[in-house]
Amino acid sequence: MKDIFTLKEKLNSFDLKERHEALRRLMLISLGPEKQSDNVNMHIHSFFSFNAEGWSPTRIAWEAYEKGLYAAAIIDFDVLDGMLEFYEAGEILGIRTNVGIETRAFLKEYSDREIDSPGEPGVSYIGGSGFTKILPKTFLQSAKLAEYRQTARDRNISLIARINPHVPGIAIDYENDVLPLSPSDSATERHIVSAYLRKTETVFQDRPVLINFLSQTLGKLQEETENLLKSRTSLEEVMRAKFAKRGGFGYVQPTPATFPKVEEFFAWVKSCGAIPMESWLDGTSAGESNPKELLELSVSKGAAALNLIPDRNWNIKDPEIREKKTSNLREIIKVADSMNLPLNIGTEMNKKGQPFCDDLNGSVLKEFKGTFLRGARTLVGHSILARFADFAYLGSKAENIFGTRIADKNKFFESVGALPPVTKCIADKLRTAGEEKAYSMIYDSFRNEKWMC
Repeated sequence: MKDIFTLKEKLNSFDLKERHEALRRLMLISLGPEKQSDNVNMHIHSFFSFNAEGWSPTRIAWEAYEKGLYAAAIIDFDVLDGMLEFYEAGEILGIRTNVGIETRAFLKEYSDREIDSPGEPGVSYIGGSGFTKILPKTFLQSAKLAEYRQTARDRNISLIARINPHVPGIAIDYENDVLPLSPSDSATERHIVSAYLRKTETVFQDRPVLINFLSQTLGKLQEETENLLKSRTSLEEVMRAKFAKRGGFGYVQPTPATFPKVEEFFAWVKSCGAIPMESWLDGTSAGESNPKELLELSVSKGAAALNLIPDRNWNIKDPEIREKKTSNLREIIKVADSMNLPLNIGTEMNKKGQPFCDDLNGSVLKEFKGTFLRGARTLVGHSILARFADFAYLGSKAENIFGTRIADKNKFFESVGALPPVTKCIADKLRTAGEEKAYSMIYDSFRNEKWMC
């Protein structure tokens, strides 16, 4: 057991070779999954953006394997650094996989309404699902991805520059204090907050002095601060609000120029062979009050799937709020289903306390289980067809076959995603076959409901 624990921790090494070696050794001693389940988590942030447990793409794949998830996907902010690693780990472990990206964008038609970014009218969290290829640096798609990364980096540096004058005693440097917390130059706001807390603990090692500094900085009573120190997660959330969020030291109200336009980002996602995704928070904002209007507008701009986090829509103590948000969840799912939009669900795992996956057999979510599984299968089916046969959900080949028959297209991609997971043996055969023959092999497998290779 000690060896397994040590190897699992090595899966989080910033050294890719060490992660690969740890996985190889784990496979030699693994007893297999605890049990197979029909739960999925198609929205997990890896340590390439921010994972609360510090998990790498390989560690996420291992946890999905060990816990018997039906399917899993990583989604990181503004980067695709974990894509190839996650697919490779999925083949080795024999799990259904997908890879996506998330960003914030500006929806001009809603410039006067909050959508899913509180206090920021017009700002919308959106994404893309089913990225499968790293394109050459000379391609426009690669240049645009590099631009998104650089823009995020510039925002981070500017944020620190605004915060530091307010807390000179714990001022940090982006290169020296923040980037070491990330395996690549893809740090996030959460990394920045963590760096400030680390610096605070280094500067104020005497606990009473630490409590006094934090109390004054955060505007909390000393007793409140002592309680916050018992939960690093709670403390970081309070610091994040004070340092980076609306009304905080480093906050500036975004403008239409702060983020890419929704339609531009969606066009880039599609050009990469992936599926543009709208996102949903909880239906309580002005922008989400009419889900049909929002989704129709989003689809007109290129969205072809919907991402949502079920846990924040029902796992709520207040019964009245819980009932309201569950009703909103039911409504958005009904609308998405009517528009044939595959649903991508997950728990993010970028904050301590978030579950490893949703319980689709639980009292609330079992109502939506069929829709959630169909969405996961459809998106996994896309990743298989796009990776090995260059047959993307929104590509010309699928367009030529299905045209506007989206329901039929969904059934086909779902059926491919329902096939047993692509193991390394199957993947090698598909790669060796070449794209045209690989499509025939996948199509035969779809018709026979089992791999025919």
